[in-house]
This record gives sequence, C-alpha cells and structure tokens, in this order.
Amino acid sequence: MKKTITILFALLLAFTVNAQSLLWKVSGNGLKKPSYIFGTHHLAPLSVLDSIAGFKGAFDASAQIVGEVDTKSMQSPESMQLMQKEMLITNDTTAQMLFSEKEQETVNAFLKANMGFDLTQMPKLKPAFINNAVTMIICAKMLPDFNPQQQLDSYFQNKGAENGKKLLALETIDFQLNMLFNSQSLQRQARLLICAMNDTDKMISDMKELNKAYFSFDLQKMFELSEKKEGTSCDPMPGEMESMIDNRNKDWATKLPAIMKDAPTFIAVGALHLPGKSGLIALLKRQGFTVEPVK
Repeated sequence: MKKTITILFALLLAFTVNAQSLLWKVSGNGLKKPSYIFGTHHLAPLSVLDSIAGFKGAFDASAQIVGEVDTKSMQSPESMQLMQKEMLITNDTTAQMLFSEKEQETVNAFLKANMGFDLTQMPKLKPAFINNAVTMIICAKMLPDFNPQQQLDSYFQNKGAENGKKLLALETIDFQLNMLFNSQSLQRQARLLICAMNDTDKMISDMKELNKAYFSFDLQKMFELSEKKEGTSCDPMPGEMESMIDNRNKDWATKLPAIMKDAPTFIAVGALHLPGKSGLIALLKRQGFTVEPVK
C-alpha cells in the first residue's frame, strides 16, 4: 500500500507544473538539438518578453517556428471570406429566435453601444461570433496594455519570417474557425453569450486574475482558474474543454516529435495547453522527452 501511494504521489507531481515559467526546453529522446515551447496569452503585450529569461537565445537557436495556425494567412482574402461565411447562421434560425425578449434587449443594447448595429440589422450572426467580439471589446476597455494588433503568436511568426526561419502550423484556419463557431449548438452559444453579458464584472475579474497568473509565469494557477466552476449552466459542459484543449493537445503531441527531430524548433501555443495531466508538457514527457523550465 505504501509503495502504491508513493507511486501515485510521484505521478501527481509529474502532472503538476510547479515551476513558474512560460518557456520550456525540450531535449532527449533522439533530439540532436533542443527545441522550446512558449506559452502565449492573447491578452499579453509584447513587453512581457523582456522578462522571459533565455527567450532570445531559445528563439535565435531555433531553425523553425511552429504556431497553432498561420497568422499571416488569416489576413488573406480567402481567409476573410471563410470567416464571413462561418460567422453566419446558414439555416432558417435567426439570432432573435435564440433569446428571450429581455435577453434580446441586453444583447441589442451592447451591440448598439459598441458596434453600431443590433440583431434586427444582423439577424444571422452566430452568438459565438458576438461573444468573441464582446470579449475583445471588454479587453480593450479594461486592459490598457491590450492591443489586438500586437499579439505574441503573430509576433513570433513575423519575427521568424524576417530571420529566414521556416514557419509551420499545427492546425488549419478552417479547423480553428469550425472549432470557434460550429463546435457548439446555436442554443448553447446563445446561453454562453448571455452568461457573459449578464456578469461582465465577473468576466473582467476573471480576465485580470488570469493576467496576473500569466505575468507571474504561473501556469499551474492559470490551469486551476480554467478548471474553476460556479455550479451553473455557465460552466463548461462535458466535452467542451476537452474539445478546446485536451483533444488538440493530443493531436499536437503526435505531430511535434517529428517536427522537432527535423530541426530545432520554437513552438508557440496558448499557455493553457501546457499544464495539467493532458497538457503538452506531460504528454511530451510520457513520450520520453525531457521537458524543463528555462530559467
């Protein structure tokens, strides 16, 4: 029994990211040169890189840059057309059908004040698209350092291209748009939008708490915040977090070994993809790689 408890405790420690770091070195398991994984955050300014020990050396030593998606191609006319297509409801449902009269008033008031239109003028907008817009608007208002035009993911790829590094993406734009706008029913999208609009104070508080954890390089705290539940219908339903985080981690963990063995690589993905028993750090360790924080 004592031996079993010791083993379980060791496993628990292996799945817990205690080190406070956003940059992790991946070595061993046949790699001739190390690769690096950096946890990004959409609300973080580029200035955070000034505080990352070893960042410049890790980036300069990498021959290729890997991101979740090709950020430059997202601005192409084809991608913009695809975005316009995916953000709209294609069946007979309209956005108004998804909300009560009172909920429509809430949504319309926000849209009118911040985007200049309401659901009567844009009845085919998917609630998930509106929810993303709501989040961006609130971030811009409440977080003075937030700049949607200057984000870490695109910075790494642009800087890599300037330095002649090879650029690779783990997912296609089609996949990400489908995940954002089609992975949940329209009814579920509507509920989550109302959850956000009915408690913007909580949204702002959560954003600030997540930011604080990120700027402290505390991945474990970020993971704990993402797992926090309120016991309401606003909590993630079974399968939602798995679809957004865990399943993608598993897919990436099958792709990354070959990529890293081909050339030393700088991998930039959302910070929440790193910690936890289904995080990239644990998954790569299970494959025999040594994954350690850069200090």
